[in-house]
Amino acid sequence: MLNRRHVLAGAIASLAASNTARAETNPAAARARALYDEIFESILRTSPTTASGLGFDTGPRSGLKSKLDDRSPSARMNVFQPMIDARPKLAAIDRKALTGLDASRYDTVAWLADRDAEAAAFPYGGVDSYDYPVPYVVSQLTGAYQKIPDFLDSKHFIESKADAEAYLSRLTVFAQNVRDENGRLRADAAMGVVPPDFVLDKALTQLRSLAAQKGEGSGLAASLGRRAAEKGLGADWAAKAATIVDGPLASALADQIALLTEHRRIAVHEVGVSRLPDGRRYYDLGLRYHTTTNLTPPEAHKVGLAQVAELSARADVLLRAQGLTQGSVGARLTAFGKDPSQLYPNTEAGRATLLADLNRTMEAVRARTPQVFATLPKAGMEIRRVPPAIELGAPRGYAEGGTLDGSRPGTFYINLRDTADWPKWSLNSLTYHESVPGHLFQGAVLLEAPGAPLLLKTMGFTAYGEGWGLYAEQLGDELGMYDAYPAGRIGYLQSFLYRAARIVLDTGMHSQGWSREKAVTYMIETVGLPVGAAENEIDRYVVWPGQACGYKIGHTEFDRLRTKAHTALGAKFDLKAFHDLVLLGGAMPLAVLERVVDDWTRQRLGA
Repeated sequence: MLNRRHVLAGAIASLAASNTARAETNPAAARARALYDEIFESILRTSPTTASGLGFDTGPRSGLKSKLDDRSPSARMNVFQPMIDARPKLAAIDRKALTGLDASRYDTVAWLADRDAEAAAFPYGGVDSYDYPVPYVVSQLTGAYQKIPDFLDSKHFIESKADAEAYLSRLTVFAQNVRDENGRLRADAAMGVVPPDFVLDKALTQLRSLAAQKGEGSGLAASLGRRAAEKGLGADWAAKAATIVDGPLASALADQIALLTEHRRIAVHEVGVSRLPDGRRYYDLGLRYHTTTNLTPPEAHKVGLAQVAELSARADVLLRAQGLTQGSVGARLTAFGKDPSQLYPNTEAGRATLLADLNRTMEAVRARTPQVFATLPKAGMEIRRVPPAIELGAPRGYAEGGTLDGSRPGTFYINLRDTADWPKWSLNSLTYHESVPGHLFQGAVLLEAPGAPLLLKTMGFTAYGEGWGLYAEQLGDELGMYDAYPAGRIGYLQSFLYRAARIVLDTGMHSQGWSREKAVTYMIETVGLPVGAAENEIDRYVVWPGQACGYKIGHTEFDRLRTKAHTALGAKFDLKAFHDLVLLGGAMPLAVLERVVDDWTRQRLGA
């Protein structure tokens, strides 16, 4: 097995080298690669937070370390703008002259540039820190207040006095970010674009929590003071930061709180974006953007309902095996989730134990990945708690990739506001999804891939990325990770069930007039999530229209394409080679992914 892996790795390296050589001899491919590099550099200049997140704020780009993304009206499309600006140059490249990886990369970039341009046509909203088109400038999940404090603490490295000065500069820009958002909030409200009342309630709670932090003891000042002291840079940095925190930042946050409080008085309880100007078309875009398909909202709704029915039937069998026979599947999952033996104490000690268990789970599955992967990432990976200051509105769990140079590991963040949201039987599948062999693993494989343009290494698509995350949960089952813990397989099926329910809920709220209350009830009764977790999920779908549909639709396509290739190839099918194919090419729309897999299948049949 080891020898075969080395042969396959060599073949992949040769393929990357041949792709590079072909780009040098193929004028169209060379022009495309040069354009991708140009777009990538423009994205770094447009988004200094992206540059720091990737570790690209040093050397010739060191000036970016003192800046943040522009949040003014003219820059509201943020990282979308370089893609939009590149469309004429993309159109000038001869697509017919591209083949193989060059063709799939071009189709991927062109598809995203077109969707970004569609998003820019709407006069409200913008782009959030996850690079999603969003209708609301500030919500429980969007806005400078929601991301910048943790960004400064975890991604702004402090090694020198220049780094500390850059931190202070960024604090000042943070205050300007908030002021710029306030102008956009007023303009959007004049168009009738105001978040629902419950969204504003969560945003205001989080904003007030941040604004209440004062002086050198505030998180923003203490972070700089602590890290500067660790590097022997002096003891006055926290005081310098406190001057900004208590001055321009406090003033900007106070204005934002007052403005959102004003908007709260006129906010409605209706959840769907269809109520917004041209809202139905906005939702069509959101659904297309996140699923990378042409499914209409009614078609997607039917897909979700069918998958919920199928997965509920499978979960019923496993629950009966646990002696849970009474009530609906959702009710039995709720009961199982309240079993005291399955819960961690909702204390700091309980949270620490939970995190330690997750790290052991990650290392255990990582040890088995050589069974199904030829390419194994070298990068470190870690699991951390969502910062308490933003956990009220943050997702239940999410992953953030590491730096391109490996100096900062990829991180899986889990929301531990209430440990009752995470019965032990639900955590294995979550870990496989977010860490190994899911998001962190996939991202690290791509970042370490030779020959791929940096733009393609860092580009993301919900259906591809989240589809892979669910497929990683399936791999956990295929690797036998649930065999010694049968209850964990219930968590695996529940995970799939609630991703299918997301399709029903997202389309229900944004295109069929579902209320928040109806959506929360459906989530609880169908999936068995605790009330708080269900509300958090629903509120997330409200401000990220379409995003929730990408998960299960993406997984279904990964599984379908693997089955399709395996059926066609029979004994010639190599699962490790298949995984290299779909990972090393980078994220892509599902239609492009199908062409890539079909071409690979034909080539192997010919060979």
